Amino acid sequence: MENYGAYAVFPTLVVLIVALITKRTIESLLAGVVIGLLMISPTDLVTGFANVALDTMRDDTIGWIILVCGFFGSLIALLIRTGSAVAFSDYMAHFVKSRRSSLVVTWILGLIIFIDDYLNALAISSSMKKVTDKFKVSREMLAYIVDSTAAPICVLVPFSTWAIFFAGLLEDNGVAGKGEGLSVYIESIPYMFYAWVAAVIVPLVAMGKFPLLGAMKTAEIRAQGGEVIPPGTIEIDLTASAGKSLSSARTKPALHNFFIPILALIFFTWYFDVDILMGVIVALAVTMVLYLSQRLLSFNELFDTGMEGFKSMMVPLGTVVAGFMLKDVNDSLGLTLYIINTVKPMMTADLLPVVVFLVMALIAFATGTFWGMLAVALPIVMPLATAMDANLPLVIGALMSAAAFGSHACFYGDSTVLSAQGSGCTPMQHALTQLPYALLAAAIASVMFFFAA
Repeated sequence: MENYGAYAVFPTLVVLIVALITKRTIESLLAGVVIGLLMISPTDLVTGFANVALDTMRDDTIGWIILVCGFFGSLIALLIRTGSAVAFSDYMAHFVKSRRSSLVVTWILGLIIFIDDYLNALAISSSMKKVTDKFKVSREMLAYIVDSTAAPICVLVPFSTWAIFFAGLLEDNGVAGKGEGLSVYIESIPYMFYAWVAAVIVPLVAMGKFPLLGAMKTAEIRAQGGEVIPPGTIEIDLTASAGKSLSSARTKPALHNFFIPILALIFFTWYFDVDILMGVIVALAVTMVLYLSQRLLSFNELFDTGMEGFKSMMVPLGTVVAGFMLKDVNDSLGLTLYIINTVKPMMTADLLPVVVFLVMALIAFATGTFWGMLAVALPIVMPLATAMDANLPLVIGALMSAAAFGSHACFYGDSTVLSAQGSGCTPMQHALTQLPYALLAAAIASVMFFFAA
């Protein structure tokens, strides 16, 4: 791999500048990809772009994300089409009497559905929109509550997709013995400072005990004026695109038609060793059988609605694919290794945790791939920590905190994109309103890592 040094940062800077100017996500990412490819081989731009696109689409992780998000879209479309989501919203309205309680209930649901951040981001935001709209809560605020609950809780609970994945990494890299990865992960949970701080800030914001910051304040003022949906957002009406309105359902919407699919989703995700893809496939099958047995939709309507839901996820999926293309280009430029090698001289046993947090948070933000960052960083960071006789649980906590921060701060990260999609705003609108809270939590966490070491 050719060493591009500091120039490796340039494509990511282009992405940020274009995004801030245009407020468009996919176009900004593709601009960064093109600049990076021109740096690598200016005469083979078309060939390079095609190869990067094909390599990205062959990636197992991308295939997994496409299927998970697409099937989630299908499930949500069925819940909306049959009126099941409306039945849930009407039920929740009994417990929600104010703006504050609408946000607190959303937060509590995020705590309950801790098994996966995708499940959190899509299911809760989609089903709570109607409730929060009633009390003039901006869609950006809804996205923040959902997203900033999802990743921290999934990080802090040792029975989530995040925990299972990282425990496997610890075993694969020899940090933990066979079958001991989860116990090592659990030892590190008290040191996942960013996740703890972010998890504390969310309920304070929901209860109005924490000030509105930056773009979020602007969004909330706009929503209080009656405009809860931000300008430039295109609301996808799955009922209309499927060809019928909610009122055409053959029976009155029933609450069990919402809870059975969601409970099936949670149960089968857990049953298949916390695999959200397996969970959503079985939940979708259960939902179709449930709705067919009640004749809520005909066989053709059922599959047409499912297809419309799958298609509704194309824009967020396009963002994730473009983000992975940028990651491949950044890998070719050596961005991650350049940043790590640049800060290595600063690393001592005392400074290692805070440096790991700050540097890996920067890498997670720049690449938009948080599990990928963990997979790349762990074989580099953990031997360094061992050689320096650093506190290993503290360093692991710093790595997980960096991943959680990246999940919040990166406007083209998967959970940011999906939270925005489910809540009804653009990824840029969500990222810019969430960023002040993420930066504040990161600053507090940095101080905690420094003193803990």
